[in-house]
Amino acid sequence: MEVRVQNIRKEFGRFPALEDVSLDIRSGELIALLGPSGSGKTTLLRLVAGLESPTEGMIFFGEQDASRKSVQERNIGFVFQHYALFRHMTVLDNVSFGLKVRPSNRRPPAAEIRRRALDLIDLVQLSGLEKRYPGQLSGGQRQRVALARAMAVEPNVLLLDEPFGALDAQVRKELRKWLREIHDRTGHTTIFVTHDQEEALELADRVVVMSKGAIEQVGTPDEIYDHPVSPFVYGFIGQSNCLNVTLANGEIWFEDRPIGLRAANEPDGTATLYFRPHDIELIDGCGGCLAGLVTASRRVAGTRHLELDLGRAHPSVEIELPPERATSTDHTRVAFRPTKWKLFRKEEKRGAAQQRVETPAAELARTGT
Repeated sequence: MEVRVQNIRKEFGRFPALEDVSLDIRSGELIALLGPSGSGKTTLLRLVAGLESPTEGMIFFGEQDASRKSVQERNIGFVFQHYALFRHMTVLDNVSFGLKVRPSNRRPPAAEIRRRALDLIDLVQLSGLEKRYPGQLSGGQRQRVALARAMAVEPNVLLLDEPFGALDAQVRKELRKWLREIHDRTGHTTIFVTHDQEEALELADRVVVMSKGAIEQVGTPDEIYDHPVSPFVYGFIGQSNCLNVTLANGEIWFEDRPIGLRAANEPDGTATLYFRPHDIELIDGCGGCLAGLVTASRRVAGTRHLELDLGRAHPSVEIELPPERATSTDHTRVAFRPTKWKLFRKEEKRGAAQQRVETPAAELARTGT
């Protein structure tokens, strides 16, 4: 089932939770709504579900306008963060519930309900536990029951709101892989909300990055990570460093010196240079590079992260190196140069408010230039 969100605005009182949001979701796609608290991702999910009504705009399921339809009319499967299972019901009864409460003209025979529920319990790898109650299950098992219950009604769209947020890190990692496998087998159009960027990048076909009630970028995990279109996306997805720089005659300058990076098609003026900690090369005898004193060093899994002080007027930056190359100790000077980077320029937005807005420069992410 295709889902189309068209120019949605949602206000709570006078507060705009969503402003002019549009999004097309393809049938069978697994979409992640990713953003910090207050970005509007859960509000958007609730609007698709029918738990909220839009102030303006429309929501289509296929070619039908579903904007004013109820949850039942939309045939939504919903999985919440805290399971929302019926404690007094067994696993089998929980999974069967949505089918049993259907109107009589749409309710399958009892034998068919039981067969479908047992098939789903087997699909979510809980066979043999159908007679247990939620209190007798682990958190990961309860979430599997919640997903099976949501799928039992054969939903047009499956919605998951922070589905793994209440679980510990190892269980979350296992369930992410399991959910992707379940999705590939069932083919449900699925939208899930998360603030965990690793979860979104690992699971989703496409990621919708949201901030302050608007969509910043929509793309595949590779597109979002490798080609962020705004300073917010660059800073929110993965680790990043940013430095205020100056462009002059196609060269990028930091303070009073060029740093060996060229931006031939960019006009002179100020800009912000973004790069990731691992996208750097060490330089011997820096004749055109960045350099700073090591102020901290820490081991992170298979790498070592060095924090560098570039001077009092600038924020510290972090670089990431293989442990065997990170031999520096505190107050050792390290020279380096970004190998993959991007510039963003500040431009005036004309109008009554005279606000300053960030807009991306021409694509400047490159290697070895």
